[in-house]
Amino acid sequence: MRILKDGKSIETFLKLLKQRASGVSPEIEATVDSILAGIRKKGDDALKKYTLKFDKHRLPVKIGASEINSLAKQADKRVVKALEFSAERIRDFHRRQVEKSWSFRKDGALLGQIIRPLERVGVYVPGGKASYPSTVLMNVIPAQIAGVKEIALCVPTPNGEANPYVMAAIKLLGIKEVYRIGGAQAVGAMAFGTESIRGVDKIAGPGNIFVATAKKKVFGAVDIDMIAGPSEILIIADATANPVFVAADMLSQAEHDELASSILITDSAQLLEKVSKEIQNQLCNLNRNTIAKKALRNYGALIKVKRLDDALDIANNIAPEHLEIMTKNPEKLLDKVKNAGAVFLGQWTPEPLGDYSAGPNHTLPTGGTARFSSPLGVYDFMKRTSLLTFNQKGFKLLLETVECIAEIEGLDAHANTVKVRKDFLDRNTGK
Repeated sequence: MRILKDGKSIETFLKLLKQRASGVSPEIEATVDSILAGIRKKGDDALKKYTLKFDKHRLPVKIGASEINSLAKQADKRVVKALEFSAERIRDFHRRQVEKSWSFRKDGALLGQIIRPLERVGVYVPGGKASYPSTVLMNVIPAQIAGVKEIALCVPTPNGEANPYVMAAIKLLGIKEVYRIGGAQAVGAMAFGTESIRGVDKIAGPGNIFVATAKKKVFGAVDIDMIAGPSEILIIADATANPVFVAADMLSQAEHDELASSILITDSAQLLEKVSKEIQNQLCNLNRNTIAKKALRNYGALIKVKRLDDALDIANNIAPEHLEIMTKNPEKLLDKVKNAGAVFLGQWTPEPLGDYSAGPNHTLPTGGTARFSSPLGVYDFMKRTSLLTFNQKGFKLLLETVECIAEIEGLDAHANTVKVRKDFLDRNTGK
C-alpha cells in the first residue's frame, strides 16, 4: 500500500483515481451492446438464452409468491429481525424526504409545481458473487414511500440458487413482482420490456460493470438512478484517532472488490505509521483478504499532509463516496466539506452503520460524481410538473414581454399566440 508525503506523488495518485473512473473497455461495451440489441429484438427468447449462458439455469423467469415465501423461511430469524429493525430506521429517515405539491397566486396567475410518484420502477439487486439484502431495503423503501405503484425487482440466481436473505428482504417489503434474471439482460428487459416483463420508467440499483454499462446505455429510454462504480472510503484523521478503528474502516471498503479505494489522509506521521501496521494485522483475519490486499495495492493510500485543511482540499478534489472524519472536533471540519456522498463524523460512526441500519441511503455517488450528484432518495422516484394558469389580467401583464422576446428569437409563431389573443380582446372589449 502506497504511502504518500509529497505533492507530486499525491497528484500522481489523484490522476490514477480519475483514470479508474474514466470508462470501460471496448470489449465490455461491445458485449453489452450485443446483449441489449438481443433483448430489444427477441425479447424473452434472448432473455432465456442469456440466462442459460450466464446463470446456468432454465427456470421460469418470474419467482412466484410461494417460492419467495419458501426461500425466505430458510433465512436465520436473527438476520430477519435485523432486516426488520433496519427497514424501520430506513423508513423513518426517508419519510422526511417526501415533497409536496405547491402553488401561489400572483398578478392574475396561479403558478406552482405538481409532485407525483413515478408509475413503474425497476430495481436491480446483485445476486452473483455478492448477495445483498440491504440493497433491497435501500432501493425499494424510498420508492414505496414516494408512492410508486409498481415495483419490479430483478435478481440473478446463479445455477438457479436464490439467496434466502434477499428473498426475506423481498418478502418483508411485500414485493410481488420478482424476476430471476441479472446482468445487462435484466437491465435491457426492464428498459425495453419483453413478453414476460413490462418495461419500467426508471431503473435503480447497483451491479457489476456490465450492469452499470447497460444502465448507462439505456438512459434516455428510461431514467436511471446513477452509474454506480467501485466502492470507496476516505478518512481524515488526526493524532487523536484510534489506529485500530481507522484500519478497520479502511478494510471495510477494500474487501468489496479489487477496484475499491481506501484512503487515509492525516497530519500525524505517528498515526500513519500505526495505521499501516494495523492494516497488516487485521488483514490476516479477513475472509476476503486476497481481494482487500489487491484493492489496497491498486487504489489504496496513506497520505501525510501538513494541515487538516490540506486534507480537506484533497478530499474535496476526490469527492469520495464515503468520507469519515476522525479528529478531536470533527464537527468543526464539516462546513469545509464540499463534495462527498455521505459524511461520517467521529470515531463511533463507522461507515458500515450507514450501509445497513443508520437510516440514510447507502446508494451513493462514486468515482468523483459526488461533485454534482446525491444519495438515492425518495426524490429520485418522484417527478415534478410545472403548473401555470392565467386570467385575462395576468395575460395582459405578460403579453408585450413575451411578444418582444419571441420576435428577437425569430419565433414568429410563438409571438403570434399572444397577438391573436390580444386582437381578440381588442375586438371584444374595445381595449
